[in-house]
Amino acid sequence: MPPNPWFSWSYVQNNWGEISQALVEHTTITLQAVLIALVIALPLAALAHRVRWLAVPVLGTTGVMYTIPSLALFSILVPFTGIGRTPVLIGLVMYALLILVRNILVGLQGVDPDVRDAAKGLGYGPTRLLASVEIPNALPSIMTGVRLATVSTVALVTVGFVAGFGGLGTLMFRGFRSSYNAQIMTATLLCLLLAVVLDLLLLLLGRVLTPWSRTRAPGSADRSADRSTDRSGRGADEAAVAQAAEAASERTA
Repeated sequence: MPPNPWFSWSYVQNNWGEISQALVEHTTITLQAVLIALVIALPLAALAHRVRWLAVPVLGTTGVMYTIPSLALFSILVPFTGIGRTPVLIGLVMYALLILVRNILVGLQGVDPDVRDAAKGLGYGPTRLLASVEIPNALPSIMTGVRLATVSTVALVTVGFVAGFGGLGTLMFRGFRSSYNAQIMTATLLCLLLAVVLDLLLLLLGRVLTPWSRTRAPGSADRSADRSTDRSGRGADEAAVAQAAEAASERTA
């Protein structure tokens, strides 16, 4: 009986073209699905935040979609969209919506009331309040949702082989059918590596976008706000709201 190792560098070398193509497909459809889901989830969560009674039906609908088994969902979509990238992308967006909508909504609802009241007192309307105050303060929760959605999407893409577009999942399926251990293990490790790399990149992005969430010395928020006001020439109202937001972030840190 010929050897069938789980790790084989020769397999990677001889099939690198196929492996790299599957990895690129896996990465691109993951990023595309999360981006589309984020574009849909932001206005949905904002609407549910503004119109409180919509929160239950919005979360309930996305929750129901999330409970549909991925194999069944992709199979149901194929007769309407054909095999290939489209049904897999639609399914991945549906699964990412629950995670993103829930985390965005939690982030918006968790904005410090003092910050919101300060902005309203300075004449901020609903749109400006959402864009300039609530979303920036909700970014830590939003980024957490994006990270969770990305990692779960990396795993779900592998099931897309039933619709003809599974990325690394297609290699896994072929390995299972042929009992080729090296092919199964290579695809599995690349999926794991891809999830870790994307999660780390999003973690770094979150730190860049939310520098105020880091621990700072007392009084540093006021000094940094003053310096920012001097450099950019912001109005006194924006500076006041920014200082209130930073102070609230420090209290919750």
